[in-house]
Amino acid sequence: MASPTQKNFDATSRLQMKEQTIDEMYGIPENFLEIEVRNPQTHGFGRKMFTDYEIVCRTNIPAFKLKVSSVRRRYSDFEWFRDVLERESSRVNIPSLPGKVFTNRFTDEVIESRREGLERFLQIVAGHPLLQTGSKVLSAFIQDPNFSRENYNH
Repeated sequence: MASPTQKNFDATSRLQMKEQTIDEMYGIPENFLEIEVRNPQTHGFGRKMFTDYEIVCRTNIPAFKLKVSSVRRRYSDFEWFRDVLERESSRVNIPSLPGKVFTNRFTDEVIESRREGLERFLQIVAGHPLLQTGSKVLSAFIQDPNFSRENYNH
């Protein structure tokens, strides 16, 4: 009697293995979305200090107007954006943002940790098909350098 491993091998060995072409291996995928949050910059002095982050987006998904874009956003912009997404889409569980920091918030470690959390957040929400097609604010927040909260009545 054949072993379970041998049975699995026999079952899969009948599958035709087709060699991938160079285009299939290295070409642009049908749909791709790369979002990077990088280059944090701190501005201002004292109580007026804040850090903003560059959002770089590369995509060929039709929901996004630009193939390549770069904008800057503050943490408070992300808070507003998350709030709008929650109200726009009751069917999608919107992930949380990295937590608010009240002490030492301008240290390199805190800024880097927040940058990583904001990047994870954007990758999840931007990659969600229901948000890509249903959100009025998603692509503008990620791509429009002239984005303004006042243009969205939520």
